Amino acid sequence: MEPASTPDLPIGIIGAGPVGLAAAAHAMRRGITPLIFERGPTVASALRSWAHVRVFTPWKYNVDAAARGLLLEQGWREPNPDALPTGAEIVRDYLEPLARHPAIAPHLRCAAEVRTIARTGLDKLTTAGRENAPFQIVWRGSDGAEQRTEVRAVLDASGTWGQPNPLGVDGLMVPGEREAQDRIAYGIPDILGSARADYAGRRVLVAGSGHSAINAVLDLLRLQEEATETRIVWALRRSGLDKLLGGGLEDKLAERGALGLAAQRAIETGRLDVLSPFATERLERTGEALSLTARVAGRTQSLAVDRIIVATGSRPDLTLFRELRAALDPVVEAPLALAPLIDPNLHSCGTVPPHGAMELAHPETGFYIVGSKAYGRAPTFLMMTGYEQVRSVIAEIAGDHAAARDVQLVLPETGVCSTAPLETEAACCGPAPAAAPAACCGARA
Repeated sequence: MEPASTPDLPIGIIGAGPVGLAAAAHAMRRGITPLIFERGPTVASALRSWAHVRVFTPWKYNVDAAARGLLLEQGWREPNPDALPTGAEIVRDYLEPLARHPAIAPHLRCAAEVRTIARTGLDKLTTAGRENAPFQIVWRGSDGAEQRTEVRAVLDASGTWGQPNPLGVDGLMVPGEREAQDRIAYGIPDILGSARADYAGRRVLVAGSGHSAINAVLDLLRLQEEATETRIVWALRRSGLDKLLGGGLEDKLAERGALGLAAQRAIETGRLDVLSPFATERLERTGEALSLTARVAGRTQSLAVDRIIVATGSRPDLTLFRELRAALDPVVEAPLALAPLIDPNLHSCGTVPPHGAMELAHPETGFYIVGSKAYGRAPTFLMMTGYEQVRSVIAEIAGDHAAARDVQLVLPETGVCSTAPLETEAACCGPAPAAAPAACCGARA
């Protein structure tokens, strides 16, 4: 068996979103062959699900340096660095051209769902010879047939977007939630576009106190201007709205600060009802509507609504690497060395210190979780953080340990990214409505 460090084996990258493709670009720049597995039929499948929204970080924060270099070689016309792109524009003007690049395209496998990762010929308990054994990625293609591919290192950049947190404050679905799925949207639906008919003139409850929730509320308010019968209830699962809205003009990303200010104005003018702290206890279907029983400020209350938007963040899928020796913090579900640096009780988006391969390392040598998935349940991820992560990790894999440890990252400070203690709602990274200020990372990828 050849050692995992032999140069003829590629590295495996799970996920072809912004961070996964950036990792591939850095690998190619160092002469390392990447093999990119994307579960969706096209690159950036998760990001496409919120193509209608506009991020509140300008282009200069959304393009990776190595990716930019590859694209400029092909005559790419770089977008205005100070403009705010929509999700669709990020895909069209950046990620699709990058995926088509001749250095990337031959190594991209779309409609390739990774099922699990292991060491070839070794289970999790076996130590002898482990570091020299290649990784084995078990995946399924569009034809449904299972395939196995050996790689020398693995970067899991699969993100968290497909794993939304449920409505319950205890991290579980509330009774009746599963049965009401056709009346519930998770994340940020296209309220002003394809999903307009679901919300116009309806009674809508938005659960969440992060930026994703604010985005949904602001879109509903715009819809209300045209469909005046639309009623909005904003349910904050925990107290702390003042902390969320208070950044305002202190936020170094002006559009992100404006998000909180716009929500605050809507509350002051009485255009929506705010309930806090709010804990849903059960849901019941009553014809075409939903009846909620909840604890609001310590008292039981009943509400009747037509639709629910659950904007309470997302969580990582930890099943992919069950056969690997991964070390995760039991609270944040991030790598052990990284967890205290990103704990939302202590840090906002702008106060997270630079980090790279050292903080992302696991007992399983050669395995890394990168991008928003590396942040576990913490809501403070920024896309530019993911780019620096993969630059450092690829340098470490290439044997350039000095470059791997020379981590440099300047993040925009914020007065609004911090969340209440143990808050799991996406405070920084959820995308935002196309017509309004939006998310700080653009995609949790």
